[in-house]
Amino acid sequence: MTKAAELAKMGEVLTNSQIGGRRNIVINGAMNVAQRSTSVTGLGAADAYHTVDRFMLSAGNTAGRLTASQTADGPSGFANCLKLDCTTADTSIAADERLIVRQSFEGQDVQQIKKGTSDAEKVTVSFYVKGNATATYTCELVDEDNNRYVAQEFSVTTSWTKIVKTFVADTTGAFNNDNAHSMSLNIWLHAGSTFTGGTFASNTVHTTANQRVGDNQTSFYDSTDRTFFITGVQMEVGSVATPFEHRSFVEELTLCQRYFNKTFPQGTTPAAGHNKYIYEHLEDYASGFSHLAYSYPVEMRTTPSIVMYTTADSSNGTGRATFYDGAWKNALATVMNTSNSANVNVQVDGTAAIKLVQYNLTADAEL
Repeated sequence: MTKAAELAKMGEVLTNSQIGGRRNIVINGAMNVAQRSTSVTGLGAADAYHTVDRFMLSAGNTAGRLTASQTADGPSGFANCLKLDCTTADTSIAADERLIVRQSFEGQDVQQIKKGTSDAEKVTVSFYVKGNATATYTCELVDEDNNRYVAQEFSVTTSWTKIVKTFVADTTGAFNNDNAHSMSLNIWLHAGSTFTGGTFASNTVHTTANQRVGDNQTSFYDSTDRTFFITGVQMEVGSVATPFEHRSFVEELTLCQRYFNKTFPQGTTPAAGHNKYIYEHLEDYASGFSHLAYSYPVEMRTTPSIVMYTTADSSNGTGRATFYDGAWKNALATVMNTSNSANVNVQVDGTAAIKLVQYNLTADAEL
C-alpha cells in the first residue's frame, strides 16, 4: 500500500470515529466465553446455541452432523477459536438444507450503521479462518426487519488467513430501535437451492432468498474430513478493518450474560451433580416448599427461560416441581417443591429443624 493510501485510510478511520470507543459490534469474537459447554457432538438438526457464547449454529433439514468445540487454537494473539468437525457427510443436498454460523444483534445496538437513511454507512467484517482443505464459503449481512440481504464469498486454506469484507451502505429500510432481532452476521457453510438457486451478485443488497449464497459455495458436509475454524470476528462501521478489539474476559462474559447466564462456575457445563450450588433454607418446613429470589448478573435482554438443576437431576426432577412467583429481566422469584427430595438435608439449629435445598439454574434470553 502506498503512503498516500495509508493516509487516506487513516483519514477515514478518524472521520468515522473508529479510534476511540467501542468499535467491534460483535460480542465474544475471540471465542473466549463458552458458558454452555466447550464441546458438543451430533449437531446439525436444529437452530441452537451450543458452545461459544453468542454464536448460534443455524442448521437443519440435512443428514449431515458435526461436532462443535471451543478449541485452544488460533492465529497470533488469539488463544481460542470455534472449531466445526464434520462427523456425518451429506452429499445429496436437498433444497432447504443449511448450516450457518450466526451472530444476531438487537436493533438498538446497530443504530450507528444509520441503515435506511441517506447517511447509511458501509460495514466492514473481518475474521480469521482455516480448514483441513481449501474451500469457499459465504459471509452475509441480513436486515431481519426488512428482509434485505448482502453477501460476499471468501476462501479458506489450511493456514490461518485473515478475511476482510466491506459491505455497501444500504439506504433502504431502517433497523427498529428496540431489543428484538434486527440484524444477523452469517457465515454460510452449507446451503441448498432455496438459498443458491438464483444468480448471485456479490456485495449487492437484494431481497431474493435464492440469491443469498455464492455460486462457488463449498459444502461443509462433503466429507467427514472437513473442518472449519474461525476466530477474531469483528464487525465495525466504515470501510476500514481496524485491528481486532480485544476485551477482557470479564467484560466479554458480562456482555454474553445479557443473553445467557448460569449459577454454575465458569468452565462447568450446566448439569447435575455439581457441588457448588445456590443454597436456600426451607422457609415453610411443614409444606415442603423452598422460596428463591435470584438476581441475574446483568439485566437480561428480555424475561428469560429458566431451567432448574439439582444434585440428582439434569433438570427439574420429580418431586422438585418449580413454578414462578414472578420472572423479570433483572430477577426471578420461584417456589420449589422439595417434598421427598433426595438432595434435601436436615439440620438442627437449637431445637428447630430446617432443610437446606441445593440447586442451580440457567437463564436464557437469546435472540
